[in-house]
Amino acid sequence: MIKKFIMMGFVCLLSVSVYAQKKPVLNLQPKEDNEVSPIVKEKVDDYARKIDAIIREEKKMMEAELLELQAKNQDKADFDKQKALVAEKYSEKIDQRIEALGFDMDAMIQKQVRFSLLNSDITSNEELKQKLLKKFRPTKDLSPYISYGIINLTNDKPDNALDNNLRYAGNFEFGFKFNYQFGRTSPWGLISGIGFSWRTLSIDNNMFVAKGTDSNVYLANYDKGLSKSKLRTGYIIVPLGLQYNFSRLKNAGMDVQYLDYSEGFRIGANIYGGVKMSTNNIIKGDGISYRDRSDYQVSPFIYGGQFTVSYNDFSIFVKKDFGNFFRNGNFENDKALVFGVALWW
Repeated sequence: MIKKFIMMGFVCLLSVSVYAQKKPVLNLQPKEDNEVSPIVKEKVDDYARKIDAIIREEKKMMEAELLELQAKNQDKADFDKQKALVAEKYSEKIDQRIEALGFDMDAMIQKQVRFSLLNSDITSNEELKQKLLKKFRPTKDLSPYISYGIINLTNDKPDNALDNNLRYAGNFEFGFKFNYQFGRTSPWGLISGIGFSWRTLSIDNNMFVAKGTDSNVYLANYDKGLSKSKLRTGYIIVPLGLQYNFSRLKNAGMDVQYLDYSEGFRIGANIYGGVKMSTNNIIKGDGISYRDRSDYQVSPFIYGGQFTVSYNDFSIFVKKDFGNFFRNGNFENDKALVFGVALWW
């Protein structure tokens, strides 16, 4: 029986350790806040001290009784038999005294679970429910992200000089996404934020973007060969839309349910608008190294729509500009269609 209580003690301490180190489901508190409940620690320490005192008392009396038994000078076989009976007697006494302490292990584990979830010792169900409602609130967070997409320039022209000489076009973006869940159990939420986007057109065939005397832009040929010909434009972008999360509701206890809005499979749709920061025309090659930040008739504003499919911290998206990439009829009707991936953390 004594072994049973010793093992129970180990289980209790192990449970405390596990719950002290385990992160909450929604990462509601820093890992370092997960410690042993002061109430649990005090009661376990007091229980351990009482057990130790019982064992020392009974062990002292058992040793005295064994000395008396040894003084009788019995043969070894009889002595060992009597010694085993004495040990069994005191073992049962220790078990009875420990059991009489009335230590409720289940209650201690429950207290530790509550403390690990809420970082507080709760004394009533009403207080526990209020703590749960406070901790498992609707998601309202600002998360950094980074994305990259391939740009396709769509137009209705059968022969477009930019299309014919475009090596590739890419969109690099980073920023912050704002999530606003409409309710603790709602799968719907608002998405917004701010992003910084750099759209790069890489020109091929020794061509580069040039400006005429009328300030319009066109593609010109460099006869000595170019190793780099890029037109890069930066924008500040703000999205606004809705997101739907397909995750199931989770139960936090005390009839408190919540939906882990930032995890699982999600779809979102939004519109976006942006304002130009700068345009940079970069040309490098045989006998030339050129960088110009003047106006190349790239649209000063962009606006469009985006559709996103996400799973946990990974997303794929498609976005389409509703306005032309260039203004004033330059490379007429070219609009950006972007396919990309994004990571959140």
